[in-house]
Parts: sequence; structure tokens; C-alpha cells
Amino acid sequence: MRKLLTLLFFICTLPSWAQLTKNTYSLKIAKVKYSGGGDWYANKTALPNLADFCNDNIGSNIDPDDEIVEISSPELFNYSYVYLTGHGNVVFSDSDAENLRNYLISGGFLHIDDNFGLDKFIRLEMKKVFPELDFVELPFSHPIYHQVFEFQNGLPKIHEHDGKPAQGFGILYQGRLVCYYSYESDLGNGWEDQSIHKDPEELRLQALQMGANIISFALMDF
Repeated sequence: MRKLLTLLFFICTLPSWAQLTKNTYSLKIAKVKYSGGGDWYANKTALPNLADFCNDNIGSNIDPDDEIVEISSPELFNYSYVYLTGHGNVVFSDSDAENLRNYLISGGFLHIDDNFGLDKFIRLEMKKVFPELDFVELPFSHPIYHQVFEFQNGLPKIHEHDGKPAQGFGILYQGRLVCYYSYESDLGNGWEDQSIHKDPEELRLQALQMGANIISFALMDF
């Protein structure tokens, strides 16, 4: 009886298969939580789906759990890639801007994904982070468009908003791309479960492939 109880105790104290599997992931990515009232929490299924796609197609080992990190938190430095999206207002405090700047110049990577309506806010706030720098449109020859999958014409257009073309902008610090801004594309919507936006599989694949390029690029220097 004692042996049986010992065996049962050993089995019950073993970590679950889910825990063992979770612990094997070597990389984490996260969504940025910011102030201002904008819906930073948009695209709930986007990052888990992108992580799964990357793990299956580019040999990464990314935890698909949807991590959330506050922009002023020291936890920001735990992530090689962080994702910021939303439709509305974004406000960075001085400490937010300082923490984000330190993260980016230390090797981190920020992907800003315009979910329509973000542009006029995020450009002002990123000026707090890099007052000396501006967003520049990246040429189609930039490595981010040819990292794993080929995008000869740059950022793909996933969702239509107001007739503008998709554009990819960047902030370059000492020659290094530290922030990529996907504008008028809605990559994150394309990453979401097909049942949410009902995008054609061809568009979803383009969005996921471009996302994999961004992830691959972000991981190069981390």
C-alpha cells in the first residue's frame, strides 16, 4: 500500500504534458499594452497563429501563448519581438518612451501594425521615443521583404480601408531597423482565425508569410 501511495504521489507531482511542452519553447513574443484608450488588445488570435505558422514553416521555436507586456515594464526586455496594434488613441508617458527606446537600441524589435485609425497617434508618440528620427518608407529591396518569403512589391495589402496602398515604414537607429510599421495593410487581421474576418486563404497566407519575414528579421540580431 505504501508503494502504491508513493507511486501515486510521484505521478501527481509530475508536471503535466502541457507544462513540459510549454517549457520547451525557446522564444517568446508579446503584444504591447499602452495607455490612451486605444484597443491595444485587438487581434486576439493573431500572435498565436503567427507563432504556429513560424514554428511550422521557418524552423522557429516560439511559444504560441498570447503574452502581453506593458510598455513601461522591465519585462519588455524578455522579448525579441513585440507587436503593437489598435484603431485608436495611443499615449506614451515619458517613462514609456524611455523604456521603449532603451529596449529598441539594446537589440529589441517593435512591429507596429496599423489596424486603421492608428497612424495619426502612433507617429506622434514614436517621436517621443526617437525625437531625432522619422519613419522612412522602406524600399522593396529591403531584406525584410526577402527574408524567407519573397515580396517583390513590398508589403501585401490584406484589408481595404480607404483606397490607400499598403506601405512599410521603418525607424533606423544607427543604420539598424529597430521598428517596422505596416501601414494600410492589416497584417494582424490576416493572421487571425479565418472565421473572424473570413479572408480568402490566399490573403491569409500572404499575411502569415510577411509576418514570418518580420519575425525572422527581428530574430537576426537578438
